[in-house]
Amino acid sequence: MVVSPPPYPSAHGLLAGKHVLVTAAAGTGIGFATAKRCAEEGAIVAISDRHERRLAESAERLAEVMGSAPIAVPCDVTVEDDVQRMFDAVGDLDILVNNAGLGGTAELADMTDEQWSKVLDVTLNGTMRCTREALKRMRERNAGGAIVNNASVIGWRAQVGQAHYAAAKAGVMALTRTAAVEAAAFGVRVNAVAPSLAMHENLAKVTSDELLAELTSREAFGRAAEPWEIANIIVFLASDYASYLTGEVISASSQHP
Repeated sequence: MVVSPPPYPSAHGLLAGKHVLVTAAAGTGIGFATAKRCAEEGAIVAISDRHERRLAESAERLAEVMGSAPIAVPCDVTVEDDVQRMFDAVGDLDILVNNAGLGGTAELADMTDEQWSKVLDVTLNGTMRCTREALKRMRERNAGGAIVNNASVIGWRAQVGQAHYAAAKAGVMALTRTAAVEAAAFGVRVNAVAPSLAMHENLAKVTSDELLAELTSREAFGRAAEPWEIANIIVFLASDYASYLTGEVISASSQHP
C-alpha cells in the first residue's frame, strides 16, 4: 500500500529574521527544498554549490520566494579557501545546514583509494570544514545558533556498494555528537537528520530503477520521501522548537525491518 504525501505545509514564521546558509543547495534535491522551506519560514537565506550554472538557476527560483535575490556563493567544500570565501560572503550567520555530500557505488574489494577518498572528502571532511568555520564565527559573535547536518540511515544500515558513503555518513553522525558537546558552551546546537530515501531528479539519474524499486519496497509508507518532507525536519531542528535538542541524529525513515 502506498500512502500519499501530505499537503505541502503552510508557513508559520519559524525562522523569521534568521540568517541561514545551505550548502549544496542547487538543483532539485534536499538542499534546495531546505533553502526554500527556510525562506518560506521567514529566513534570510544564502546558498552555495560547486555547480555555478545550477546555483544561479536555484538563486532565481529562491528569489521568487524571498522577494529579493539570495546570496549565492560558488563553493567546493573540499577546498578550505572556498569555504572561507563562502563564510566571508555570507557574513553573520544564525543557522548552517551542511547538505553537501557525494555518493557512488563500488564494492569494497574493487574500490580504489581515489573513490574512497573523494566521497570521504566531500561528505565528511566538507561537513567538518564548514562546521568548524561556522563554530568559530558563532562563538565570536556570541549570539547562539544552530547547525544541522545531512546524514543518512546508511550510516547505521549496511548496503552493498556503499562502504565509503556509509563510513562518511557514520562519521557525520559522530562529528555531530562531538561538535554538539563542544558548542553547547557558547549556546550553539548541532543536530543531524538521517534520511533513507528522498526522491528527486538527480537521484533518479544515478540510481537504477531496480534499486529504487527495492529501496521503495522497504518503506512502510510504500514510497520515497519528498525532499520537502526532509526539509521540514531540518527546519524544525534549526528552529526554536528544538531549543533543548542537541547532539541528536533524527532518522527520517519509514523503513520497516
